[in-house]
Amino acid sequence: MSEDIRRARIEKLKKLRDLGIIPYADKFKCSHTLLEAIALPDGEPVRVAGRMITKRSFGKLIFAHLFDRSGRAQVSFQENKLSEEQFKMVKTLVDIGDFIGIEGELWTTKRGERTIGSKSITFLSKSLRGLPEKWHGLQDKELCYRQRYLDLITNENTRKRFILRSKIISYIRKFLDEHDFIEVETPILQAAASGAAARPFITYHNFLKSNLYLRISPETYLKRLVVGGFERVYELSRNFRNEDVDPSHLPEFTMLEWYAAYWNFRDNMKFIQELIQSILLKFLNTTKIEYRGITLDFGGNWPEISYIDAIKKETKIDLRKYKTYDELADAIRKYKPEINPDEYKSHPALIDGLYKKTVRPKLIQPTFLTYHPSELVPLARRNDENPEILNMFQVVVNTWEIVKAYSELIDPLEQYQRMIQQQKYREKGDDETMMMEKDYIECMEYGMPPNSGLGLGIDRITAIITNSESLKDVILFPTLKIDKP
Repeated sequence: MSEDIRRARIEKLKKLRDLGIIPYADKFKCSHTLLEAIALPDGEPVRVAGRMITKRSFGKLIFAHLFDRSGRAQVSFQENKLSEEQFKMVKTLVDIGDFIGIEGELWTTKRGERTIGSKSITFLSKSLRGLPEKWHGLQDKELCYRQRYLDLITNENTRKRFILRSKIISYIRKFLDEHDFIEVETPILQAAASGAAARPFITYHNFLKSNLYLRISPETYLKRLVVGGFERVYELSRNFRNEDVDPSHLPEFTMLEWYAAYWNFRDNMKFIQELIQSILLKFLNTTKIEYRGITLDFGGNWPEISYIDAIKKETKIDLRKYKTYDELADAIRKYKPEINPDEYKSHPALIDGLYKKTVRPKLIQPTFLTYHPSELVPLARRNDENPEILNMFQVVVNTWEIVKAYSELIDPLEQYQRMIQQQKYREKGDDETMMMEKDYIECMEYGMPPNSGLGLGIDRITAIITNSESLKDVILFPTLKIDKP
């Protein structure tokens, strides 16, 4: 059926050309958007353009709806108000999906619908394929992701979701700018994969004759700028991690990261809570939202729990007692035999896996998870009173980690030793550990002020705000499985 439609429309395309009509126009000057036009009084002249999404013929009168960036509006074509050639063109050669320009004036139907009456028509672009059925739109989830343009044309909720995402990002920029942050850009192609525990994508630069890595995090470059005197910086960065795909993970995603000189992690806890609450109040007018049947309450001060204490509560395993991989693995086999320690290649990976299997699934309401074991993040500052823990926090909502932040390690000698330890983990098979960055250590040796950084997952927070089940629903073109020929 779709090929029949395509062949029929190609025939109409030929007829348009035979009539001397250009089927793919260069431009069309509009006086108003569609919604601006139908707000005008009757008799007001307008020039509008859009995609035809409905068409109903009543002999000498044709009604249709056009769609543009502002929304949809009804238009009419009457035989006695158009030339014979143009009316015939609308009746026989203009299809749903085509773009047309209209010069006309406003009128109101007997049913009270504001309508743009056409006096002249300009053909703008011929659609060769039929749109999805008008009442149901594009319903297949996989097709929505693969053919997002059809999803946007036919599903109003999809359009609203992505417009809201754009507005949230604009608001975040405004919020940070008003707090003296400046927006910067850092490299996507990097000489080392650093700033997070993740497996990178690798590429090769022919001219430089060397491997490069797609950015897993902008962290160390942003901190280079703090050293350079940019005391408050942020970046909305596209990051790339060669990891599993599930509702909360995609290999390409958007992360907001910022760094503030003279702050510690407690300052960032207050700041991120203020930011997220202000986003919700701005766009939803409430700090309580419904997500997949659960009421999430972002109001007030979010509860804080210790990472180590939370694991002990859920597993009876006190991480303070198990200092090595083998000791912790034995404890897991004893207390949580359903977890296989052999799946994890290093002590930090084993700790993280234990947390993700036992604690994280039970964190539903917005929660600050604090004071992680010092093995977990080589770029984070150890607690001055207890060096076995980090001055660090995460925000977990509905089992999703949406924020990670900490007081930054600014001692270059300690940083070097901790990166060496990362290399030892890598040699044992943990390919998600950070790589050595000697030029970053050199930068630190020029002196880095006390500072705290934070990463906020834009896709995850947007999914929660828009009640979306998967990150694929809030990323216009998510990474999908490629069908092999």
